[in-house]
Amino acid sequence: MKNIRIRLFLLLVFVWITAVAQKTTFTNHTIAFYNLENLFDTINEAGIKDDEFTPHGKQHWTPEKYIQKLQHLSTAIRQIGTNAEHQQPPVLVGVAEVENRTVLEDLIRQPELISQNYGIVHFDSPDRRGIDLGLLYQKQYFKPTSYASIPVLIYEKAALRSMPKKEKQFKNKSGTSRDYRIYTRNILLVTGFLEGEEISIIINHWPSRYGGVKRSAPYRMAVARQNRKIIDSLQKGNPDALIINAGDFNDPPHSENIRNGLKAKSERSQVEALDLYNPMGALAQKGFGTLAYRDVWEVFDQIMVSAPFLSPGYESWHFWKAGIYNPSFLTRAEGRYKGYPLRNANGDAGYSDHFPVYIYLVRLKK
Repeated sequence: MKNIRIRLFLLLVFVWITAVAQKTTFTNHTIAFYNLENLFDTINEAGIKDDEFTPHGKQHWTPEKYIQKLQHLSTAIRQIGTNAEHQQPPVLVGVAEVENRTVLEDLIRQPELISQNYGIVHFDSPDRRGIDLGLLYQKQYFKPTSYASIPVLIYEKAALRSMPKKEKQFKNKSGTSRDYRIYTRNILLVTGFLEGEEISIIINHWPSRYGGVKRSAPYRMAVARQNRKIIDSLQKGNPDALIINAGDFNDPPHSENIRNGLKAKSERSQVEALDLYNPMGALAQKGFGTLAYRDVWEVFDQIMVSAPFLSPGYESWHFWKAGIYNPSFLTRAEGRYKGYPLRNANGDAGYSDHFPVYIYLVRLKK
């Protein structure tokens, strides 16, 4: 008799837990980053190296090609991270390689995106090519409270000190050893409330590998350290700060600049209180990539999160999983570069030479 009562009690408990679980619902949002590869308008702007992207320039960049590029990118952004269960476009989209605010305004007015009511955060950067960073956000979900464009001051002599001796003789264009500034994109920092909960997102586009990996690595380390200062400052004000660090880092997850400069770890079990977790490391180890060069795939586009996103429970925003968005329509179908991202080629406007990346955040529905 006693055993029967115990079994009945356990059965009732199981039924109750199952009923509660069935009633538990989650809110799910996608956060994305996309290097838009030379999203230039057709206007020749003074002081900007945009001659190539004008009707009479090398790309023969006509209004028709510009509109086609906008249509392509808006289609891609609308679908990043969507699947059979989740049809909502990204609530936040960090973007790189945009010429100005106008091209972003044109982008969010495309038929694929206009209904999503995206807002824009954008600043001009001192980059010599005139390309900037930006953040698109769905106004009904995210309310920005502060934003800043944070410069990165890199000088040639400072960079040379960390190079091998045989490379220290490299001179600037005038042939002297005088310091001169290496201009790159500023860092974009935006803080706001995602459905009532404060988060900060940092958008990056680190210096390229032009001139070689070793020669250019100190430039990227300088940006990494500036990133870390921003993160440290946010964590000093709030150790439990929810911080997302995203961008085109021109370095893979296992690089010195990412692992030590940012304190970003690819192994979730090794993430300590003030570290970043970089879920893109696991994707890189599996052979996935966001761009390819000479048939070598790299994960340069990454989204990292601060440790509180990994905390037990789902009362606060919680990191769920990450992905690279590479459907067939974003991929070259034939030829020498089959499988590569479908970028501008043969006089046609494509999408980008990068695949976008994304993460899912989940939280108990309130």
